[in-house]
Amino acid sequence: MNTVSQAPLILITGGGRGVGAATAKLAAAQGYDVAISFVANESAALAVAADVEALGRRALAVRADSADPAQVAQLFAAIDREFGRIDVLVNNAAMLARQCRTEDLDFERMQRVFAVNAIGPILCTQQAAKRMSHRHGGPGGVVINVSSASARLGSPNEYVDYAASKGALETFTTGFAKEVARDGIRVNCIRPGHIYTEMHASGGEPGRVDRVKDSIPMGRGGQPEEVARAILWLASAEASFITGTFLDVTGGK
Repeated sequence: MNTVSQAPLILITGGGRGVGAATAKLAAAQGYDVAISFVANESAALAVAADVEALGRRALAVRADSADPAQVAQLFAAIDREFGRIDVLVNNAAMLARQCRTEDLDFERMQRVFAVNAIGPILCTQQAAKRMSHRHGGPGGVVINVSSASARLGSPNEYVDYAASKGALETFTTGFAKEVARDGIRVNCIRPGHIYTEMHASGGEPGRVDRVKDSIPMGRGGQPEEVARAILWLASAEASFITGTFLDVTGGK
């Protein structure tokens, strides 16, 4: 096989913005080829892919809604064709809706939040496991789930549905890590706290991090690159005996 294809491949869902984009760029700098999925913003995803290529690595950006099993299957088929391998899956794609109290949550909103934030990572993990697991003849691999400090804190008056969906993702992390620990797959979870990303605008408060930063023990919000470094450390051989673990990147909150 051509040696250029021997670089490890990382797939980052929701890789066009925020933590996902920062992780893609740092992964490329560390020698990974990078696949990212996106749902809406093709130009942002292509810009991330261009950044990866500028660092000398191969990139693939695929439009795929991770909550749709058919689109997830197509995403992994594209990776099979382009790279023929997957070494790390980062389940980063997530959504939140406008801040409101629990009694005002709309049913369709709850369904979509759980579909994207909890079911989507499971669908992607199923596809990755079929390629990574020793029991399927795979070489092993790593799954990193991106949760949120809200899974611990609950996000009262703001996004209880989002927090609950991330709690589901955390329980999935624990169960799946135990299930595949002898199949060569490590499964860990990152809990970002208040990070400067575009996501807060989706909740109706673009300046949210600045509003709450005094409640953070370190007195500031985090940068996407700080989360990316934690993700890639857990993905690396330096974390070879770590599975089923949660790493808070929260500035102490």
